[in-house]
Amino acid sequence: MDFLQSSLLPLLILLLSFLLFFYFNKIYEPTHVGCSLVPYNHYWITSKRIVTPHGIISGAVEVKGGYIISVVNGEHWRERVKKEQVFDHGEAVVMPGLIDVHAHLDDPGRTEWEGFPSGTKSAAAGGITTLVDMPLNSFPSTVSEETLKLKIEAAKEKIYIDVGFWGGLVPENAFNASMLEGLLSAGALGLKSFMCPSGINDFPMTNASHIKEGLSILAKYKRPLLVHSEIQLDHERYSEFKDGVDDARSYSTYLKSRPPSWEEAAIRELLTVTKDTRTGGPAEGAHLHIVHLSDASSSLDLIKGAKSSGDSITVETCPHYLAFSAEEIPDGDTRFKCAPPIRDVVNREKLWKALLEGQIDMLSSDHSPSVPELKLFDEGDFIRAWGGISSLQSHPSFECGCDFSPNCFNHAIQGCCQRKWPSFRIKFVLPATWSYGRKYGVTLEQLVSWWSERPAKLSGQELKGAIAVGKHADIVVWEPEMEFDLDENYPVYHKHRNISAYMGRRLSGKVLATFVRGNLVFKEGQHAPAACGVPILAR
Repeated sequence: MDFLQSSLLPLLILLLSFLLFFYFNKIYEPTHVGCSLVPYNHYWITSKRIVTPHGIISGAVEVKGGYIISVVNGEHWRERVKKEQVFDHGEAVVMPGLIDVHAHLDDPGRTEWEGFPSGTKSAAAGGITTLVDMPLNSFPSTVSEETLKLKIEAAKEKIYIDVGFWGGLVPENAFNASMLEGLLSAGALGLKSFMCPSGINDFPMTNASHIKEGLSILAKYKRPLLVHSEIQLDHERYSEFKDGVDDARSYSTYLKSRPPSWEEAAIRELLTVTKDTRTGGPAEGAHLHIVHLSDASSSLDLIKGAKSSGDSITVETCPHYLAFSAEEIPDGDTRFKCAPPIRDVVNREKLWKALLEGQIDMLSSDHSPSVPELKLFDEGDFIRAWGGISSLQSHPSFECGCDFSPNCFNHAIQGCCQRKWPSFRIKFVLPATWSYGRKYGVTLEQLVSWWSERPAKLSGQELKGAIAVGKHADIVVWEPEMEFDLDENYPVYHKHRNISAYMGRRLSGKVLATFVRGNLVFKEGQHAPAACGVPILAR
C-alpha cells in the first residue's frame, strides 16, 4: 500500500498541475466550436488608436474568457504577454462595438423580409455587436410573455451578435398590469409604443393614457418606454392625393403629408405624462425615449424644455436624417420614403447642431427591411409605396409589416404605417455617420458616445459600451480613412441588397473586424461558422 501511494502520488500531482495549467491558461479553446474565426480564448488587441472612456490611447487590450481584463497605455503590455496571441492592428481604430437599440429583424413570422441570421450577420459586418429587436414586424408582435418566448426561441442558434428584445405597449396590455409585468419579468428590456397607426394589425396605436399606465409599471422595473412620436392631424390631406391634386411621384407631395406638426403634437402630448418620471414623481424610475426624431425645430425645443424640468427623457435620430435632405431626393425614388420623413437641408443642419451639442442623445439605425416589391419602384408612387429604411448593413427597408389585408393596406395608402426610411442596411451606419459627420468635426469619442455608451445605458447593458476592464469584449476594428464605393460589387449580407439609398455613394470607414464577447465573429468579409450570439434578457 505504501509502495502504491509513493508511486501514484507524483503522478497525481503532475496530473493536477496539468489540469490547473489548462484551467487558468485556456488560450486555444473558444467557448463553443465555430463561434470564433480564431481559436483563442486569451489574447491581446493592439493599436495606436484605442478609444477608451479616458481618451484615445496607443496601447493594448487584453481579452480573456469573453471579457476585457486589462487596458494598457503605451508599450508596457509587451512585458505582460506570455504565450497569448497578439492581434496588431497598427493605425486602425479599436473601439467599443456599436449598440443599435432600434432594429426590426422580422423574426419569427416574416423571415422573407429579414430574419435573425441575415440581420445579425449584416450587423456584425458593420461593427454592431448588440441589437435590440423591436416588438413589431415579426408575427406575432411581442406584446406578452408568451409572444416574447416565441421570439427568444426563434433566436436560438441563429444570432451572430447579442440581441435583446423590446416588448410592445398596446391598448390590449396597457391597463393589464399582470400582462405587462409578465412581459417585463420574462426579460423584455423595456417597451415600445406608437402614437400613430403602425400598419401592423396586432400592434395598434396608443395615446397618453396608455403611456401613463405603461410608465407606472416600468417604474417598478426601472426600464424605458420608447415611443414613435407622430400624431396624424390632417385626415383630409390623403384624399387630395388620391384625387390627383398632387403628383404622387414627387417627394414634396409625401413630405407635405407628414409635416413637423405631427411630431410636435405627439411630443407635446407625451410631455403631459413624462413629468411623472421626475424625482419624487409617481413614475420615478421609468424613462421615456423618443425614437427617430426628424423635426429639429419645435419638437426638439419641447424635448429640451422637458429635460431642463427634470423629466427622465432622451431622444435619438438616425443617420439617414443626417445624410440626406428633401431637396436631393429624385421624383419617384421611393427608396427615400420613411416616417417621419427626411426633411429639408435647413432641418438637417439643425439636427447635426443638436447632436453635436448633446441635445440629441444617441443614434440608431431603425433598420426596417421588407421585400422589394412593396417599394413600387416601377411606379415611383411615394404615397402608396411602403415606407422604411434598411440600415444594418445597407439594404432595403420597409417598416410596416402589414399582413396584406385590405385594412392594413389601407393604412399603408393613408401613410399611417409608413414610418421608416429609405434603405440603408445596418452594415453602413458607422461609415455613414463618419462620412457625413467629418465636415462637422465629429470625433471618435463622439461616435462611441452616440453608438455605444448611451445606447448601453438606455438598454440597461452595464457590461457593454466601453473598452474598460470588466466589460464584455465587444469590439470593432475599423479604418476611418479607407474609402469604398457602395456599388453592386460591394459585399452585403441582407436578403434584399439593391434598394439602399446609399447605393452609388462613396463612403469612408471600413470595418476590418468585429468581436462579440471575445469571439471574432467577422473579419474582412468572413463570418464565424456558428451563430453564437447571446439573447439578452433583463433580470
